[in-house]
Amino acid sequence: MNTLRIGLVSISDRASSGVYQDKGIPALIAWLERTLTTPFQIETRLIPDEQSIIEQTLCELVDEMACHLVLTTGGTGPARRDVTPDATLAIADRVMPGFGEQMRQISLHFVPTAILSRQVGVIRKQALILNLPGQPKSIQETLEGVKDENGKALVPGIFASVPYCVQLLEGPYIETDPQVVAAFRPKSAIRETKS
Repeated sequence: MNTLRIGLVSISDRASSGVYQDKGIPALIAWLERTLTTPFQIETRLIPDEQSIIEQTLCELVDEMACHLVLTTGGTGPARRDVTPDATLAIADRVMPGFGEQMRQISLHFVPTAILSRQVGVIRKQALILNLPGQPKSIQETLEGVKDENGKALVPGIFASVPYCVQLLEGPYIETDPQVVAAFRPKSAIRETKS
């Protein structure tokens, strides 16, 4: 059985040097535990905003740790030290522009400064790598999308497409709790689950 392996990378000069506590990784772990019904293993890294270190970390998680999905948090704005997208693109085999477009689309429902985000989604070997925002609230909004008062998705979150993307990359079959985010895949790609 091919266990789903997820790399979580929090990119912050201040959190990595201990000035304040990292909130990105705990928020991502809590969200994944609430959302995924498929068993998974997590590899975490807390690193500074240094392009070479970000590149090395992403390569290690994909090439050596064989992660199927890598989620980064932080370092996606226009400030000089925000180099996460640059590092992600530098190690990518292919760019998946729809993820960045959708992340900004979702965030624009909450803040006008969403257009300042440079978040990208890429593929390296067997892995999908996604740059998420730095704030836990924004991370959740990006993953789950814009919902109405009854919890129905008005604008789909990016995670709805992640399970099928990982499946197309020959990774494990990922299932989610539809109450949090319903994974979308074409009928031909849906597998019957053993209950």
